[in-house]
Amino acid sequence: MKNKRFALPVVMRGIMCVVIFLVFHYSFPVSVHAQVHTRGIDVSKFQGTVNWTKVAKDKTVKFVYIKATEGTSIQDPYYKTNVAKARKAGLLVGSYHLYSSKTTAYQQFANFKKMVKKSEQDLIPVLDIEGHHVGRLYMARVDKLLELMEKEYGVKPMIYTSEKLYREHLSGKKYRKYHIFIANYRGYPRARFTLWQYTETGHISGIKGCVDISKFNRNHSLSDIKMPKKKNEKKTEKKDGKIEDEKDPDKEDRSTTAKDSTSTAPATNQ
Repeated sequence: MKNKRFALPVVMRGIMCVVIFLVFHYSFPVSVHAQVHTRGIDVSKFQGTVNWTKVAKDKTVKFVYIKATEGTSIQDPYYKTNVAKARKAGLLVGSYHLYSSKTTAYQQFANFKKMVKKSEQDLIPVLDIEGHHVGRLYMARVDKLLELMEKEYGVKPMIYTSEKLYREHLSGKKYRKYHIFIANYRGYPRARFTLWQYTETGHISGIKGCVDISKFNRNHSLSDIKMPKKKNEKKTEKKDGKIEDEKDPDKEDRSTTAKDSTSTAPATNQ
């Protein structure tokens, strides 16, 4: 039998816990709570064939970054299948390019553009800068590649990197407008970041073996990395009630004329 002398304090502590939980829960916007449970993954050929239907059943996994290309000529053999099936399963999809310090920005961009169709992207593109480029990063080449990607996709790419590379090369003022995707498996990043890849040994149903898993900085959310809507499109309603996108022909004509009147010559040192 319980000691009645301690019954009241125990009850009071229980009530206090409930009160604290309710105060915390209703003091913050819904988006903050949802954000805590929003995770993303990134995949490449190393994950093999992915069962995207199973992956999508994990309600905390909302988006995926899929490797498209690497350097000048490497194209991930699973890329197109992954993009089509992940989107069909209801996941938001983005694509990434693994940077190489051995080839020019123009060559690498051509490889990425060939694989990655803007119309198939839900999320902004990512430039993946890995640690093995320390000492051979060639920042002028990185800058040019970021510029080319932004021109093509209409938005600044997100930069994926380690904290070490971020501090040494990417923490300056010129990169403040870029979203940063930090890989740190030891603890919470001390660098500025939008996304944090916190593990490379995660497990998600539908994926054999390990997979990288990421989550947002508490000050950011999924909306921050979504592709922007086209400015030259407006919504019009058909007679049958369906909504479709209608392009502004005047804007299209002006952009076409501008493109026809200019030509770009790739620099040999980038």
